[in-house]
Amino acid sequence: MIEIKMWDESFFYDVHSLVKAFYPGEEIKVFSKGAFIRSAWMEMELSLEEELLRLALKIRGETVTDRQLRLKQDGQERKELKNTLKRLVYQALEEYTGESLPWGTLTGIRPTKIAMGFLEQGWKNVEIAQYMRDTYYCSSEKTALAVSIANREREILKDIDYDQGYSLYVGIPFCPSICLYCSFSSSPIAQWENRVEEYLDALCKELAFFGEAYADRKLNTIYIGGGTPTTLNPEQLDRLLGVIGERFSYAHLKELTVEAGRPDSLTPEKLKVLKQHGVGRISVNPQTMKQETLDIIGRRHTVEQTKEAFFMAREAGFTNINMDLIIGLPGEDKEDVRRTLKELGDLSPDSITVHSLAIKRAARLALFKEKYQEMGFKNSGEIMKMTFQSCVEQELYPYYLYRQKNMAGNFENVGYARDGKAGIYNILIMEEKQTIVACGAGSISKRVYPDGRIERSENVKDVSQYIERIGEMIERKRVLLED
Repeated sequence: MIEIKMWDESFFYDVHSLVKAFYPGEEIKVFSKGAFIRSAWMEMELSLEEELLRLALKIRGETVTDRQLRLKQDGQERKELKNTLKRLVYQALEEYTGESLPWGTLTGIRPTKIAMGFLEQGWKNVEIAQYMRDTYYCSSEKTALAVSIANREREILKDIDYDQGYSLYVGIPFCPSICLYCSFSSSPIAQWENRVEEYLDALCKELAFFGEAYADRKLNTIYIGGGTPTTLNPEQLDRLLGVIGERFSYAHLKELTVEAGRPDSLTPEKLKVLKQHGVGRISVNPQTMKQETLDIIGRRHTVEQTKEAFFMAREAGFTNINMDLIIGLPGEDKEDVRRTLKELGDLSPDSITVHSLAIKRAARLALFKEKYQEMGFKNSGEIMKMTFQSCVEQELYPYYLYRQKNMAGNFENVGYARDGKAGIYNILIMEEKQTIVACGAGSISKRVYPDGRIERSENVKDVSQYIERIGEMIERKRVLLED
């Protein structure tokens, strides 16, 4: 275990995340020296944080009085202080370990937001790249990736109305089985078959509220996720999509996606229902094309079923099919990933989303990590470069990116798509430029204000609680939407 002692709690999370990135297998604890430090520094003119801020200002060629220094600790200057602290910690860890991180000091999940923000201010690509290298110590490769994706995102979103538009997320928290790595609020459908209709009753009430509350707004994208929405039977899917179509206007709709990720949940009947309701984009997710790994991680389908589901979707008329991969699964190495990429290339999906395995505390993989430790969780810059090259060779280009805690190799998740096939909702949820109203157990609505401020409203995760407390969930949304 690694213990970190800090003067105060201002940057606990940032320092913890940075140290964890260098030591992913270690337990990290951060402590504040609290009262002891406050008393020890009482007679001194400046705290350590103020000294770091002075250093940051000195680097910029500024000189200030102590009073001015203290007045600058809000807003932008606090951000400068944080970045200086993280650079100092990073330099020490890099020197001690002999290692560097591909994303440098960046620990947040949205690195492309930085590049996007500067693009909107009129910065040139080379200026943004230089800033990210100097400020966050990002590698040249990751800097180039972030800047290129930000440019593509900006082009894709150019016709989206941020102020009057919004997106809708609908959560179905059921799956055929629970994957070893999963930390989402999802339950095996077999345990809930008798209450699915009750869940849909509650969900439809929430949808009805939003449909009325936002009747004068422009609905741009709909994403039905989970879980696995296609665990619902054809009649239930028809009911859900019918209610959405009745309650919301599609006049400004640019994308309707259903996460049909588990191949073992798809049937011709379900695909027919999706097409009838105007669903244009779906996912058929293998995660890997190695059968032994599928068995280990609890995905109760075969490699052949993945191929069959993909071709079934093509035959049903779907021309925008995404496939998800996870890099770093137990026991998989570079050659396993290469074979998976080859088999996906043979299928020719319209987009591929490459995820770096993130071992979340809520996942069974985290609870039984020692059991799989000997198998190894392998990822590397070489593997990530191979996935990039494979996708580009298929004319799939990176269009969105995000990161998570505890990712294998401290890398990233990247979505690759053909021209015109990018998932618009994926970009909107990451860039946080538009209000997203979310319905269903465990979903989180985010209201984005014109000044960039964001307010959130969370639904309870437990399915029974969601059903019983749907009135409370709707009231939370009412408060969120009030001016």
